[in-house]
Amino acid sequence: MSESATTTVTRPAAPVAIQVGSVRPVVLAAPDRGDDLRVRVSAPTAGNELPVIVFSHGFGASMDGYAPLADYWAAQGFVVVQPTHLDSRTLNLSPEDPRYPAIWRSRVDDLQRVLDQLDLVQAAVPGLAGRLDRDRIAVAGHSWGGQTASMLLGARVLDADGQAGEDLTDPRIKAGVLLATPGTGGDELTPFAAENFSFMSPGFAAMATPALVVAGDEDRSMLSTRGPDWFTDPYALSPGSKSLLTLFGAEHSLGGITGYGVTETTDESPERVALVQRLSTAYLRSALYPDDTSWSEASAALAGVPDGVGRVESKHPIG
Repeated sequence: MSESATTTVTRPAAPVAIQVGSVRPVVLAAPDRGDDLRVRVSAPTAGNELPVIVFSHGFGASMDGYAPLADYWAAQGFVVVQPTHLDSRTLNLSPEDPRYPAIWRSRVDDLQRVLDQLDLVQAAVPGLAGRLDRDRIAVAGHSWGGQTASMLLGARVLDADGQAGEDLTDPRIKAGVLLATPGTGGDELTPFAAENFSFMSPGFAAMATPALVVAGDEDRSMLSTRGPDWFTDPYALSPGSKSLLTLFGAEHSLGGITGYGVTETTDESPERVALVQRLSTAYLRSALYPDDTSWSEASAALAGVPDGVGRVESKHPIG
């Protein structure tokens, strides 16, 4: 069953309302996956040479989550593609399933499959064919989806001896946004995490693609023995152009980015969500269009608010 809807999304940062169309499911054949890959596509109904964001959801979520981000990005001129990974509760994959041990890699394959089949993705959306800018593609993800996205930016899973695994960097990806993304593993994982998520041991030493890392200073994970600073590792331990947006008082949902009024949100804050919307958009604009000054302007504006809901720091900044 598919649905297609067109809504007018108005956001404070946009000078005018932009009509957005959303189509789901777009089904991509994946014979080696066990289940075909289903994605949701949100896009402006007008405009050409549109940049693309491929978004990886957190554990258990699906293509139908994260509407506060997908709606906003599409209203700002991006085409947003959201695959449903095998760990989604909508698929109900059992831990006894033979695919489960390699599910982290299946997630990365899902993102690459979207990139490989962009022709089919755009053809499935009425009026979208020929309107994508293939040279301006970004990847984004939340929580486990952040680790998935980071693999395409250059992060690598480390083995028990600390040796880096396969390099999955994708040259088609020009920038990333990593939201509440897990940090290093090894001795910093709790016993539960070490037993059940041994692959949650990313190394960021080669993650050179420009990225914005977003972390909450009250985000404490049951997977790590560390505190909220665990989620800043993708920024602190990676080379190249990186920026860190720290949200004050934010927990894992960063104020509610996972959906409008979802029950998992324990730190609901429209102000935090709005800041993530605005600054992630500004970052991607400047990362994908080198002459665009949106990021430097947005960073300066945030720094000028003494009692704001977050702060930005950067190394080798863009824009």
